[in-house]
Order: sequence, then C-alpha cells, then structure tokens
Amino acid sequence: MTTLSPENSLSARQSASFILVKRKPPIDKTEWDSFFDENGQLSKPRDFICLSILERGLHPGVRTEAWKFLTGYYSWQSSQDERLMVDGTRRRNYEALCCMYEKIQPLLENLHRNFSETRNNIEYQQGFHEMVMLFQLMAEHDHETFWLFQFFLQKTEHSCVLGVGVDRNLATLGQVISLLDPEFAEHLRGKGAGALQSLFPWFCLCFQRAFKSFEDVWRFWEVLLTGKPCRNLQVLVAYSLLGMVRAQVLGEQLGGEDILAACNSLVDLAADELISAACMAYAELMQREVPQPLKDFFL
Repeated sequence: MTTLSPENSLSARQSASFILVKRKPPIDKTEWDSFFDENGQLSKPRDFICLSILERGLHPGVRTEAWKFLTGYYSWQSSQDERLMVDGTRRRNYEALCCMYEKIQPLLENLHRNFSETRNNIEYQQGFHEMVMLFQLMAEHDHETFWLFQFFLQKTEHSCVLGVGVDRNLATLGQVISLLDPEFAEHLRGKGAGALQSLFPWFCLCFQRAFKSFEDVWRFWEVLLTGKPCRNLQVLVAYSLLGMVRAQVLGEQLGGEDILAACNSLVDLAADELISAACMAYAELMQREVPQPLKDFFL
C-alpha cells in the first residue's frame, strides 16, 4: 500500500478551485500564438500549457491546433515548417488508406456476405460514430478528423473501446468506490449488484451524452488529453457522477435497474463542475493508502 504525494493532492484541489471559482477566459488565439517563438516552436513548457487548459479551457478558434499537440498529431518540439511537413504526410497517408480500402472493399463484400451490416453494427455498438461527429465538427479536413480521432483513442489509452479500456475502467471504478466510499460499495455489491457493469455506455461514449452542449464535451475531452491532474480521469468522472445519485440510491435502497435509471437521468451537465468534482475525488484518493496497481493507473 502506498500513500500518494500531498503535493499532487494540493495541485488537484487548486485546479478544482480554479475551475469552479477563479476560471479565467479560455486560451484564445492571441494568447496561444504568444506561446510560440519566431520559429514556430513552443516557448512555454508543456506542463504549463496543459495546466492552463485544465484550469481555463480552449477557445474554439485554437482548439483544432491545440488538440494536434495534445493528441500527438504534432510533436511538442516541432517547428512551424516541421508541422507543415507532418500535416502533408498525414494527408497523404490518409488518402492512401482510403484508396486501399476502396480496392479491398469489393473483395471483402464478396467473401463475407454480411460484411457491410457487420461493419456498421460494430461501429454502432462502440458509439464511435457519435464521437467522430464531434471531431468532424471541430476539424476542417477529413484527414485531420481521422488522425485526431485515432490519436485521441491512443492518448486516452483506448478507454472507450469495449473489451479493452471500458472493462478496465469499470473494474477500477469499483476499486475506487470501495476505497473512498465503503458504504456505497457494499450496497452496489448487494442490492445494487450489476449496476456498475451496466454503466459501460458512459465510457464507450466518453460521457458525451451527459453534457449539455458540444462545447462541454470538447472541454472535457481536452482535459483528458492533458493528463492533468492525472491519467484516466474518466474513472473519477464516473465516480463523481455516481456521487450525484448516491443519496437517492442509499435512501431509497435502489436495486441495479433503478440505479441505472437514476444514472441515465444525469444529463445536461456542465463540464467545469464535473471536472472539478473529479479533481476533488483525485485529491481525496491521494490522501489514502492506495494499492500500487491502482496508484499506477492514475499516475
């Protein structure tokens, strides 16, 4: 068992305070441009930029370019000329993939009679079509949409992929509840059995349906990309959402299906409030003796 750093706890609490109480305007184009030197290289430290995004967010006018750094589409050490070359390479690679797919699609359809139906069904189950729509609204070009989404999945450790990150998130969520709220955990293991496993759509859609606007979704997703105040913040967001129905669940002694219904009613939420609650949960977690595997999941 390991006690996490009090310095990290303080940082998380400070971030939560900034978000809810002292949030300055989002980083706009003028300020974003000031982060670069005459060669187009970032002159501000990566941590400074990521913490600023956590506490303030991004103006829509700089979001696409900033996300290219956050996802790894661009290197943080790249110059303007290097980024132009990278963008050209990404575009050509995307076009090559599209061309290859167009060539093999007829073959796949001939070999597998239900190929098109199966392909569409897999996409629907994962919810990727809903997520990709937000990338399409944000990015100007198809190749940007494609690579930003691919890199988003990698950067968030495939947390929204069934059988990979989703299962890992659900298991970790149970551990966090057991550590921070034993009474609630006991109820979920008893009368509320099965409720946690039924919350997989939260992770599959990266909480898209919980927020009140696309702007809130983008705000939350870019915080995930910063890795601040920790990795895998989505699990602590889920913990915070469950905290919103905790009193009702325990007071009315709700069973699994009713717990799920209560959780599904959590919509039209503000990203800043949920991010702040997750930061506070992280700060609380770091005050406890945490098993090393759980610590590693967040650090």
